[in-house]
Amino acid sequence: MRSMHRSTARSTRMTTIARAGIAGAAVIALAACSTGGAPSGSEGAEGEAAAITDVSVIAPADPGGGWDQTAREISRVLTETGLVGSAPVENIGGAGGTVGLASLATETDPNTLMVMGSVMVGAVETNASENRIEDMTPIAKLTEEPLVIVVPADSEYQSLQDLLDAIVAEGQGVAVTGGSAGGIDHILAGLLLSEAGVEATEVPSTLNYIANSGGGEALTMLLGGTVQAGISGVGEFSESVLAGDLRALAVSSAEPAEALPDVPTIQDEGIDVTVTNWRGVIAPGGISDAERTALIDLVTELHGQEAWTEALETKGWTDAFMTGDEFEAFLEEDVTVTQETLRTIGLIE
Repeated sequence: MRSMHRSTARSTRMTTIARAGIAGAAVIALAACSTGGAPSGSEGAEGEAAAITDVSVIAPADPGGGWDQTAREISRVLTETGLVGSAPVENIGGAGGTVGLASLATETDPNTLMVMGSVMVGAVETNASENRIEDMTPIAKLTEEPLVIVVPADSEYQSLQDLLDAIVAEGQGVAVTGGSAGGIDHILAGLLLSEAGVEATEVPSTLNYIANSGGGEALTMLLGGTVQAGISGVGEFSESVLAGDLRALAVSSAEPAEALPDVPTIQDEGIDVTVTNWRGVIAPGGISDAERTALIDLVTELHGQEAWTEALETKGWTDAFMTGDEFEAFLEEDVTVTQETLRTIGLIE
């Protein structure tokens, strides 16, 4: 497998994949919508699935974080628009979503959607998970979101470079919290240290990365002085930044984030790293083609609802809709890129 030589190559490939997903969204959405007919579920006598009246949604994390927010918006829009009668959300947190993934692997109800994304792709690798995303059924990529690096409002670090200089100089003396080990937050921290001149073999011993389970845990750590900096999706920290409790040093997208328009990008700070956090939904492995198609149709209808568009705007999520085979191809490539990146920054062998 070809490894990436510098962060420019890494960030370029990750950004290219993200853009490819966005570029294909309109075509996939139109193709999905042209199929017509009501969403369907378990197969009937003629191989066609019966109408989906209810769907279960799994958030493989504790309440409050990005996966949980996504799951609850999916549930809300599906039920409020009458696409389904009920869509209960179940939180199954732990190990970067791999505990939830293990649960999905044994799920017998085909009408089950689990929220996942780049965090889980990395966590599967670093946790050497027996259950693989590739063994499940890809349904749709939904959103992308830039990450943001924050510090407490009274922090001595006035810029991203200040923070990186401190980590290089003090190593374990500067703690950074983010999502699960090996997830996109951890990857970004590793890429930043690599750009700061830390050798890949030294990244794990230099970076004091404290994984959190999402929700309010990161904010508690930051405001309580347990950690000196944090990395997460813009949507998870933006309210605290706007309220003045946290100070944002940079966002990881190529352009400023809509939710935090005055915060510079990492590239603006002179560091050639660009990554985004994407989220989507998968279903249990082994479901029939008809059941897969029914779920894709249902999520396509969800995507077309005005309430979903409003949710994207409110949360600051970028629409990155992609379904079926296109999403499966994207996912396979993302797994490969993530494996290479984790090796490059020394997080897996």
